[in-house]
Amino acid sequence: MNSTSSARSFRCSVPLAYGWSHAGEAYRVTPWPDVQFERLYGDEWLVVEPTPEVLAAAGARADRKTWQAFLSFVPAHVQEFLGRFRRHRLAALQVAARCPDLVASLEAAPALTVFVAQHAGLRGIAGPRWAELAAVFERGGVYGVLEWLGLPASRQTLAILQSVVTPDLDPLLLEPLRKVLWAPQGIFALARLPEITDRDLNDACALAA
Repeated sequence: MNSTSSARSFRCSVPLAYGWSHAGEAYRVTPWPDVQFERLYGDEWLVVEPTPEVLAAAGARADRKTWQAFLSFVPAHVQEFLGRFRRHRLAALQVAARCPDLVASLEAAPALTVFVAQHAGLRGIAGPRWAELAAVFERGGVYGVLEWLGLPASRQTLAILQSVVTPDLDPLLLEPLRKVLWAPQGIFALARLPEITDRDLNDACALAA
């Protein structure tokens, strides 16, 4: 197997598990509601915490027929939510499975999903803290989540994220965009746009650099 990433089906013992490869390694995710990410070691599938790169490899090259079959066990409202993503569809699936109560808020501001999915890197911690995130949302709602992610916990921040046209944000933009949202000039520049495109985000981040 070569080192390039591909999303293709593997014969898995778990019914309708979705499989793909990345950097020469085989991965799969088990059906809803468990949504366990596993890696093939020899002849055995072991549970792993996938990196953002592993998840992106599956999302970017997902086979439509296989993906639709996998979604047959996923609740309709979650399917609709996942339909907003391409590159980050597996990351969004992980978020929805680990923090289901958060899905409604993310449906209103899908661009926040990638921040949530990559919270470990943004918070500078070794691995994800899904239980902590769920507790933060239970106590403080979506504004508590914004604060937990190091974003301004304001209606203006939420409105900007709601205006982002394509929620499949480039992970390299997350940290620069977080800085932009703390800068008054950055907030003003983005808040005045009725729709925020990838180009608008790149321009704002470039000016703030």
